[in-house]
Amino acid sequence: MRFRALLAIAVLTLAVAACRSPFGPQYEYEEQIYLRVDGAATVVIDSSIAALVALRGVALDPGAPSSSDRAELRKMFEAAGCHVDNVGQPWRRRGRRYVQVRLSTPDVRALSTCGLLAWSTYALDRIPDGLHYRQAVGAPTARDPGPVSWDGTELVAFKLHLPSRVRDHNVRRLDVDAPGGLERGNILTWEQRLTDRRAGKPVAIEVRMDAKSILYTTLWLFGGAFTAAVAALGLIVWLTVRRGRKQAAARQS
Repeated sequence: MRFRALLAIAVLTLAVAACRSPFGPQYEYEEQIYLRVDGAATVVIDSSIAALVALRGVALDPGAPSSSDRAELRKMFEAAGCHVDNVGQPWRRRGRRYVQVRLSTPDVRALSTCGLLAWSTYALDRIPDGLHYRQAVGAPTARDPGPVSWDGTELVAFKLHLPSRVRDHNVRRLDVDAPGGLERGNILTWEQRLTDRRAGKPVAIEVRMDAKSILYTTLWLFGGAFTAAVAALGLIVWLTVRRGRKQAAARQS
């Protein structure tokens, strides 16, 4: 009986793990922006080939081996006006091929000139108490990906990795159990169902943040603490030397 109970618990645990990833949701298409306070940004796109076809109109066959050719993907993205840093090694999940593309720009507001990201408009403005970031995601550039094993539960995500303290945001999460605020590492996530994204349902992203980066503040605090520690150590050494001199003078007298 005890063995059967343990076996039942193990099966249930595996079933729960299969239904929900311990690392969070798995996205069919995920667009991450690593923003700096000066406006420069790195964009990382993790997507199935099928989603790239359906959402960004990329001329690839999701079922063909040639769709995994990293050099061809790089050429396509660069031809669309994107500054490509890297195209990662493709991988498979649920029978579909995925790829990662890393882009960069010196000005996040110019990202819409990249054909892969042209469904969005970007704005970053200085305001009296910091920075105001806005992004409006519009309709996709659709192409038929052919038969794909989508079941309607697939998710799309837009993530911001922010450099400074967040003052306000309008995050939208579909998972009722997920926290609505900041994730670890100053990350904000806006989620949408793939079906809604394909239908062109807009996504509005808005964040207000400090103008000074957390790294700058951390280094300043570290520098201040280090200076204070050195000053304290110097004071201790000076007091010790002074005390020693007084004791030596007392012995001589």
